[in-house]
Amino acid sequence: MTTIADFTVSTSKGEPLDLQEKLGKVLLVVNTASKCGFTPQYDGLEELYQRYGDQGFEVLAFPCNQFGNQEPGDADEIEQFCKVNFGLTFPLMAKVDVNGDDASPLFDWMKAEAPGLMGSKTIKWNFTKFLIDREGNVVKRYGPADAPKGIAKEIEKLL
Repeated sequence: MTTIADFTVSTSKGEPLDLQEKLGKVLLVVNTASKCGFTPQYDGLEELYQRYGDQGFEVLAFPCNQFGNQEPGDADEIEQFCKVNFGLTFPLMAKVDVNGDDASPLFDWMKAEAPGLMGSKTIKWNFTKFLIDREGNVVKRYGPADAPKGIAKEIEKLL
């Protein structure tokens, strides 16, 4: 696998989404959770999406229940929570694992392309973010504590 275009993921409705369709866009791919201390970052992610969406920027949020069981709901419950509490308009994908034997191939690829601290190939917690350029390459990895607004300048450079 060489770019994000080599992957197909599932939407929250269980439909396949060929990420080839996302080439030409700048993407922020995030593993999310509804019951996490970082959950308020949904506000910042939505703000980025509203601010740059018409310039070819998208957020792809992948709910994940691997960290403290902080995303226990099904797809409908997660979507409802995000819309009611954060007014999300960007797409939520199907719930995935980001580490381990059942990890999403997309996340395995992104972790290899942009390792974490000290070369770690694991994701440590919810709201780890990967910035993808218009050609489908991983540009940078951001940790859970990196607020979305702090990524704005990097997004602008890629747009």
